[in-house]
Amino acid sequence: MPESLEARKSGCRVAAEAGALILTRGGHAVDAAEAAVAVLEDNPLFNAGTGSTLNREGRVETDAAIMDGNSLKAGAVAAVSGIRNPIHLARKVMDASRHILLAGEGAYRFGTLHGIETCDPQELVVPAQRNYWQKEHGTVGAVAMDTHGRLAAATSTGGIFDKLPGRVGDTPLIGCGTYADGNAAVSCTGSGEDIIRTTLARHAAYLLEQGMDSMVAASQAIAYFSNKTRSEAGIILMNCKGQAGFARNSVHMPVCILGPDRAFFLDA
Repeated sequence: MPESLEARKSGCRVAAEAGALILTRGGHAVDAAEAAVAVLEDNPLFNAGTGSTLNREGRVETDAAIMDGNSLKAGAVAAVSGIRNPIHLARKVMDASRHILLAGEGAYRFGTLHGIETCDPQELVVPAQRNYWQKEHGTVGAVAMDTHGRLAAATSTGGIFDKLPGRVGDTPLIGCGTYADGNAAVSCTGSGEDIIRTTLARHAAYLLEQGMDSMVAASQAIAYFSNKTRSEAGIILMNCKGQAGFARNSVHMPVCILGPDRAFFLDA
């Protein structure tokens, strides 16, 4: 197995453990999902936060979203520069504003007003992305269910390589790249424009609403996406029983699942 893939699998395990620690202490699913994604944002191996891919002008612009399935509250940010952890900013939008999605400079100013950590945008650019100016890895995401049965989903990304400045993908769009309600929590990765066209996250949630098994629902959602678009995507999800599912039609998608009676990680 390539060393970089093994390192990304390890990174997924560390992120899952950060979220699981909150859940084992009786914490909220939203806090767990946010914590897991923040760990991935801080890992330069992933295309989110530090390590994000560069747009056509060689700058980092990030998207992120978080959703509380219990209340249907959601927060998202798009095309943001200079924010170390976009998922924390998305959470603040959910908790401290009457809006769902803030973009660009407005999102940045909102973050500074609410104590979100900022940084020089160049601090988010790792040598591999600067030297090769290419996309190597995809979106990061997490789904969680807490001891009260509340579901949550969180997703973060640097977007696609060579994107136009201001481009917004599926990640911050509720029902497209991120979705959670009382029956499902879903996070997607892949071709953002095509995920938007198929509202992939909400489609997967609908399959779970119909009582479909989590793994079957994930596979069916990706099959639907493939048939409609011929593009690449991956999906992780969880149903209201805490059963996780995942599927992809891409080459690699490291996944880690932690629970009371199971713990495993793999390249899905």
